[in-house]
Amino acid sequence: MPRTDDTRAPRIAVDAMGGDFGPGVVVPGAVSAAREGIAIVLVGDEAKVRAELDKLDTKGLDIEIVHCTQVVEMDDKPADALRRKKDSSIQVACRLVKEGQANGVVSAGNSGASVACGMFVLGRIPGVQRPALAGILPTEKNPVVLIDVGANVDSKPQHLLQFGLMADVLARHVLGIEDPSVGILSIGEEEGKGNAAVREAFDLLKRSQLRFIGNVEGRDIFTGEVDIVVCDGFVGNVALKLSEGLARSLSRILKDELKSSWLSMLGTLLSFGAFKRFKKIVDYAEYGGAPLLGLRDIVIVAHGKSNELAITNCIRMAATSVRNNAYGHLAEGVAAHKGLADKPDRTAA
Repeated sequence: MPRTDDTRAPRIAVDAMGGDFGPGVVVPGAVSAAREGIAIVLVGDEAKVRAELDKLDTKGLDIEIVHCTQVVEMDDKPADALRRKKDSSIQVACRLVKEGQANGVVSAGNSGASVACGMFVLGRIPGVQRPALAGILPTEKNPVVLIDVGANVDSKPQHLLQFGLMADVLARHVLGIEDPSVGILSIGEEEGKGNAAVREAFDLLKRSQLRFIGNVEGRDIFTGEVDIVVCDGFVGNVALKLSEGLARSLSRILKDELKSSWLSMLGTLLSFGAFKRFKKIVDYAEYGGAPLLGLRDIVIVAHGKSNELAITNCIRMAATSVRNNAYGHLAEGVAAHKGLADKPDRTAA
């Protein structure tokens, strides 16, 4: 396989075995991305991957298969996956990037293993103390970046500063937000609210070059008034899962109510277009996956239940990051704030 270079289309290594649905969903999603001019390397059981490709029209598309013999299951522990499954699809995909044969990785598999492989195979950008997962969520206006959503359950103030710096690059160079606003998630809007880590991080963010607007509360996440919300991975993962569960429950409640009488069903028919647009706005598939920011290369962690559209959008996001040199900008942003976040993290891997 040829080594990647800047003159070629972004080449994305896709974990074809990842997710709840495996190659049956991942391969069609990858093929859709390939039709947009993105080079694809499908990593997985070659027989299973080729069987899915044979169902599709791939003529003229830049798609390769790299065979591997192992799969990280959703209930595998990340450390065990690293040690015992060196020929797994996610680990092989990361090695392809490290060796320069691909520009980024997309996986809907075990998220812990994806994070671990990204950290230990690809390594961190110099100066980054903790990589972070950036969730992209719908709001009343534009998408909001919630960071971290699960990579770090215990975060120090300097980590929270770096999360904000990395999310700022994502917002500018991938999402196209010209001057993103940054807030830190707390229990009140007033300065001085929150635990010790949040209060100290508030001061660091305030002294940074970011457009920091101060504390934001949980109710502010979905208003669209803030572009980036910073928090530690424990709080962020709870917020993410809470929002996913709430969206599903509200959808079910709404469906039940709309079917409760003939008048409601008539109103549903008359409002079908609006409901369709609403579903598109709140569908996580429209935003792809969660970029793992702070690594030397691009890793996008997709939802385990990702459909074809979600996989395609994850690959698009990875390709956009490559084209816009997002990770070069990220390294510059971290370096520019070294003085604020140079307190050593002796617990970092």
